[in-house]
Amino acid sequence: MAANDTPVWFITGCSTGFGRELAKLVIVRGWRTVVAARDPAGVADLVAVAPERTLAVALDVTRPAQIAAAVGAAEARFGGIDVLVNNAGYGYQSSAEEGDEAEIRAMFDANVFGLFAVTRAVLPGMRQRRRGHVLSVTSLAGFMGFVSTSYYAATKHAVEGWADALAAECGPFGVKVTCVEPGPFRTDWAGRSMRRTPTRIAEYAETVGAREKSMAELSGKQPGDPVRAGEAMIRVTEIAEPPRHLVLGAIAYNGATSSLKERLAKIEAWRETSLAADFPS
Repeated sequence: MAANDTPVWFITGCSTGFGRELAKLVIVRGWRTVVAARDPAGVADLVAVAPERTLAVALDVTRPAQIAAAVGAAEARFGGIDVLVNNAGYGYQSSAEEGDEAEIRAMFDANVFGLFAVTRAVLPGMRQRRRGHVLSVTSLAGFMGFVSTSYYAATKHAVEGWADALAAECGPFGVKVTCVEPGPFRTDWAGRSMRRTPTRIAEYAETVGAREKSMAELSGKQPGDPVRAGEAMIRVTEIAEPPRHLVLGAIAYNGATSSLKERLAKIEAWRETSLAADFPS
């Protein structure tokens, strides 16, 4: 967190969903806020709340020139960035077998490589000032894969592994790292932010096809409250030792803890085989 009472937040993907709700909360708190969106016109109403301390920037995270320009504008306006929230990204549904190469690569460009690039652009300032917090919105899918979203889960697992290393590398500089892992929240993610390759192989109809249908039916009825999620994200930036993982919602909590316990049990079951793979002492 910043050394003064008005930290600077840089939030990607502010047009809708988590990014928009979080930006509203940060602005209301009187903090300086950079709201990034592919179309700045979509966040003009956020800027209008407090134009003297809110900056809208055009940012498609897959475009390096826009990343450099957005981070440069933020630092020029406010002197630095204290909290980076990597929120921009989207989902993709398909069976693993039917995944479309172009769709998969485009999602990795946004969810993984774009997130990496934005963080790389912000880190030098955080390192020099010896403070900062990087929050990356991943998902329950960062802990476990689900039928029909294998490639989406792969992007979230990639960010989680990268964040482990980032925390170890940047911790000595006072830079904190948290991944935010929500379950189903009441945003339009399943509609607006989900791409799909139709399932055409009959054998997947009762697995991949059924989950795609259930996700579509759940849209607008998810149990998670994005405003409460935003409040939780703010809370972890206000403490000296923030968590590396912020799991949000009962479905995510139960799913993550069950998955990790099951994984550990299976690893322990093969303990002797694992240890026997070393050269004899």
